[in-house]
Amino acid sequence: MNAWTAISACLISYLLGSIPFGYAVARARGVDIRTVGSGNIGATNVFRVLGKGPGILTFACDVLKGFAAAFGLPLAAAQWTDMSDRTVLSLLCMICVVAGHNWPVFLRFRGGKGIATSTGALLGLAPAAMLIGLAVWLVLFLTVRIVSIASMAAAAAAAAAAWILQATVADSNVLLPVALSLLAGIAVWRHKSNIQRLLNGTENRVEFGKKPGRGTEPERS
Repeated sequence: MNAWTAISACLISYLLGSIPFGYAVARARGVDIRTVGSGNIGATNVFRVLGKGPGILTFACDVLKGFAAAFGLPLAAAQWTDMSDRTVLSLLCMICVVAGHNWPVFLRFRGGKGIATSTGALLGLAPAAMLIGLAVWLVLFLTVRIVSIASMAAAAAAAAAAWILQATVADSNVLLPVALSLLAGIAVWRHKSNIQRLLNGTENRVEFGKKPGRGTEPERS
């Protein structure tokens, strides 16, 4: 793999991840999403503050940028160069696009938690692990109705699934479960304020049918 190709793809992935879709969607509604609800730019906070439509739009855009970075960029690089195996480049792009979402250069490095972007990256890179993580997320979300618990468990489940598949599938690459374990650790760390609220018993639950509310103060860590 050409070093310049890898550097260029990683830089583009980071910049793509840095596009703050949640911030942009909320701004289009006249709201600075960083100052309301949890203060997070991710889809969950957009959903809570602005409702279903903006929340789904934010989630879809964040998923799309993860998929474009982990699948689209390495595919394009393989066509432009003589690269025969794009697995390593895909993993690097996945990590960089999630880093861009979590620490976006366009918002002074204060971003989201990377769950939707990681989902998109896994869709292009490891769909089986993504589906297992998604199943865990759905079960926990519908059971406890706390997004942070579902998200952290889903990240851990995707990483565990990658390790299991790596151990059972011949010629599988150990770098995938290593990368997913890294992302799972980052996801848990990014949820540290949620963990504190869980310990305090003050973490928000999703109330189905409840109207969105903008709130007044962000819940900072």
